Amino acid sequence: MSRYVYDFIDGNKDLKDLLGGKGANLAEMTRMGLPVPPGFTITTDACKEYLHTGAMPTGLLGEVEHHLRQLQASAGRNLGDPHDPLLLSVRSGAKFSMPGMMETILDIGLNDTTVAGLAHQSGDGRFAWDSYRRLIQMLGKTVFDVPGEDFEVELTMARTAAGVTSDAELDTAHLMDLVESYKKVFHAHTGREFPQAVHEQLYLSIGAVFRSWNATRAVLYRRQERIPQDLGTAVNVMAMVFGNRGADSGTGVAFTRDPATGRRGVYGDYLQNAQGEDVVAGIRNTVSLAELAGIDPQSYVQLLSIMQRLEQHYRDLCDIEFTIENGKLWMLQTRVGKRTPAAAFVIAAQLVDEGTITLDEALQRVSGEQLAQLMFPSFDKSAAPPPLVTGIPASPGAAVGGIVFDSASAAAATGPVILVRRETNPDDLPGMIAAQGILTARGGKTSHAAVVARGMGKTCVCGAEQLDIRDNEVVVAGRSLHAGDIISIDGTTGHVYPGAVPVHPSKVVRYFEGDLTAHGDPLLSAVERLMIHADHTARLGVHANADTAPDAARARRFGATGIGLCRTEHMFLGDRRVLVERLILADSDIERAAALDALLPLQRADFEELFQAMDGQPVTVRLIDPPLHEFLPPLEELTARVARAEALGEEPGRDGVLLAAVRRMHEQNPMLGLRGVRLGLVIPGLFAMQVKAVAQAAAARVAAGGDPRPEIMVPLVGAVQELETVRAEAESILASVPGAPPIRIGTMIEVPRAALTAGEIAGAAEFFSFGTNDLTQMTWGFSRDDVEGAFFGRYQDLGIFAASPFETIDVDGVGALVRTAVERGRAARPDLTVGVCGEHGGDPASVRFFDGAGLDYVSCSPFRVPIARLEAGRAVVAGAAGSDSR
Repeated sequence: MSRYVYDFIDGNKDLKDLLGGKGANLAEMTRMGLPVPPGFTITTDACKEYLHTGAMPTGLLGEVEHHLRQLQASAGRNLGDPHDPLLLSVRSGAKFSMPGMMETILDIGLNDTTVAGLAHQSGDGRFAWDSYRRLIQMLGKTVFDVPGEDFEVELTMARTAAGVTSDAELDTAHLMDLVESYKKVFHAHTGREFPQAVHEQLYLSIGAVFRSWNATRAVLYRRQERIPQDLGTAVNVMAMVFGNRGADSGTGVAFTRDPATGRRGVYGDYLQNAQGEDVVAGIRNTVSLAELAGIDPQSYVQLLSIMQRLEQHYRDLCDIEFTIENGKLWMLQTRVGKRTPAAAFVIAAQLVDEGTITLDEALQRVSGEQLAQLMFPSFDKSAAPPPLVTGIPASPGAAVGGIVFDSASAAAATGPVILVRRETNPDDLPGMIAAQGILTARGGKTSHAAVVARGMGKTCVCGAEQLDIRDNEVVVAGRSLHAGDIISIDGTTGHVYPGAVPVHPSKVVRYFEGDLTAHGDPLLSAVERLMIHADHTARLGVHANADTAPDAARARRFGATGIGLCRTEHMFLGDRRVLVERLILADSDIERAAALDALLPLQRADFEELFQAMDGQPVTVRLIDPPLHEFLPPLEELTARVARAEALGEEPGRDGVLLAAVRRMHEQNPMLGLRGVRLGLVIPGLFAMQVKAVAQAAAARVAAGGDPRPEIMVPLVGAVQELETVRAEAESILASVPGAPPIRIGTMIEVPRAALTAGEIAGAAEFFSFGTNDLTQMTWGFSRDDVEGAFFGRYQDLGIFAASPFETIDVDGVGALVRTAVERGRAARPDLTVGVCGEHGGDPASVRFFDGAGLDYVSCSPFRVPIARLEAGRAVVAGAAGSDSR
C-alpha cells in the first residue's frame, strides 16, 4: 500500500516532488534542530489520487490518525481536549512556490467547548475567541465557499459598534458576539451548523487544500509561471503556535538578503500580536524587521543566527516565516526566496565572491527571462513631477497606465493599466497579470502583492498609506483620481507620480550599447561577470536577425557573432517599392531586365553596408521570400480607388493596371502560395539579381580591405530539385564576379517535407537554418496571424497549449522535425552547419532545446541577443548537471 504521510523528521529538502517545497523544507529545518512546531506532511501523490477519484485515498485517514497521535505526544496536547486543546494549521505546499494561490486553514480544533478550554489555559479570553472567529471565517470560505466579504461585513460592523478602528482593539465580549454573527453567515450559506467535530474540521480542511490545486487562480498562476499542471500539492499539518497572544507575541517574514536589490542586511516585516496570514495578506502595515531588536532582543538575536545558518545551508537567499509566541521563537517555513531580476544577478555574483557557489552554479541562479526584464526602460527622473505619494518599493521597474480598481477591469482593459487596491488577494491574480504595475495602500515587501509581483517581474509599490481608496476613486495629497486617470509608479523608489512620466533606457541596455561601464555598479558588474562566463561556457553561437547596418552594429555591440537572417525583402520597401511594381507589371523580358537592373545597385549598396558592419563575421542573406503581391497596394484599397474613378467617369490609369496584377496574383492563403524558392524559379532573373548584388558587394569590401563572409540562403525549399536548380544558377553568377570571396549556399528548413528529406537536401546545401515560424505554421496547419487572437487563449485554458508554439518551440512536434532534419542532414554531410533564424532563437526555453538538439547557432532580434547568449551558457551547465531547467 502506498505511503501518504511523512512526519517532519522523516523527510528532507530533496523530497520536494513528494513533500512539496514547504514540507521538504520543514523537514530539513527539523533535521537541523531548529525550533519547528511538530507536524506531518501528506504527499502530492495523495493529492493526485484525490483529484483523480474525488475521494480520500484508501488508507490515508488511518495514516493521518497515526501521525496525529505522534504529533499530540510531541506537543503534549490533544486535538479536541476541552481543557487544554491542541490546535492545528493545514497549509498547502507544492514543489514550486505559488504564493497565496492555494489554501490555508488555521486554528483547527476550536469549537464551542474547546474555545472555553483555550481561554482558560491561556488566561486570555480575547485571544481564544479571536482564534475561533478566524477558524469560522477560513473554514467557511475555503471549504464551503462562503463569500469572504460577508464575513468582512460583520467584522466591520463589529468594529463600528465597538467604536474601534482595528481588529486588535475588539475585546472578548465583542469577539464572542462576532463568533455568533459568523456562525449565522455560515449557516445562511451552507444550510448547516458550523462543524463542531474537530476531526471533521481536519479532514474537511485537507480535502479543501487538495481541491485548491485546481482553483482558477492556481491554474492561472501555473500557466503564467509555466509550472506543470499535474504535480499536485502536498498538505502540511502542524501544531499551531500563536503570534496573536499579546505584545510579547507576533509574526513576521525575513529575508537573508534584500529580495529587491540583493544587498546584504536584515530585511523583512514584523507585526506584533498577529498571525502569519495578517502579514502576507497586507491588511495591517508592519514594522521593519530591524525594529524587532527593540521589541524582543532575545528573539531577534536568535532569529539572526538561524537566518545565517539557513543561508549557509541552502547556499542562497532564504525567505523565512516565523512566529513568536509569548517570547518563544518558532520557524514556520523557509524556502529559497523569490527575488527581483536585479537581485538575482547581484546575489549570484555575491555568493561566488563568498566562495559559496561556483560560476556554473551562479549561471543556474539567473535566467534569460530575468535579463530581459532588466533591459526594460526606467523613468527619467529629471522629467518627473513631485510624487503624489511614496510607498514601499516592492518590485522594481517603471510602469505607466490608467487607474483600475479591480481585477476584472484590469483584465478587460485594452490599454496599459495600473491596478490600485487597498491590498491584493489571490483572487486578484488575473488583474495583476494584465496590469503594467500594482499599487496598494497596505502591506509591505512580504505582502501578497509584493511577493506575486516580484515572481512575475511586475512593477509594484505597496504600503502607500496616504492613499484613501474609495469606490472608483482614490484621494491622495488633496487630489482626487478616478478610474482611467494616468499615473506612473516606480517600483525602485516607491514614488507614485501623476500623469505619464517619460522613460529612458535601462542601464543594462546602456551597458550593452557601450555607454556605461560595469565598474563600481553591483548590478552591471554581476551582469558582466555572468555574461562573460556564459560566453565562455556556451556551445551554441548567437547570431542576430538584422537587415540594416545600424541593426547589425547594435547586434554586434550586444554580442552577436554573425547575422543569421538578413531579410532582403525589407530592402524593397519605401521609395523602392515602385521598382518592384515595375518588375511585377513587366510585360516583356526587356522591361523585367530593366527593373532588375535598377534594383541591383541598391541591393549591392545595402549589402556593402551590412558586410562592413559585420566585418569578419558570417552574414546569411535570405533571398526574397514573401509573395510579390505584398509589395503592391491591398486588393480592397485598389478596388475602392478604381470603383471611385469609374463612378466619376475617370480612367483608373495605373490603379487599374495594379488592380489587374493583384487580382492575377491574389491567393487565398499566400503563406502557402507563390513565395520563397518558387518565386526564384518562376520570375526569371529575380534571384540572379540578388546573388549578383551579394557577390559584387563582397568583392567591393575585399577590395577595400575588409573581410566579408556572406552566405546565400534559399527559402521555403521542399524538394532538393528546387535547391539544385537555384544553386546551379547561383554558382554560375558567383563565378562570374571577379574578386568575390567564397560564398556558401544553403537553405531554410521551414517546410515539413524539407525536414523529412533533409538527407537529400544536404547534398545541395552547405548549411541549414530552421525558419521555425513557418515550420510551426505548417506543422500545426494554422496561420499565425489568423489564429493567435482567435483561439489560443482558449487552447491554453484547456491545457492544449502550455505556451504559444510561436513563443516557445513545440518540442514534441516541431522539435521532432528539427531533430530529424539535423540527424539526416549531418548523416549525409557531416560538416553541415545548422542554425535557427526564427524568433524562437531568442526564447530561453527554446535556446535550451536547440542546444540539446545539436544546432551550431541561434539567431534572433538584436535586443534578444544577450538573452540568447546567457541561455546558451546556461544550457551547457544545465545539461552537465542534469538539472531542472524550467
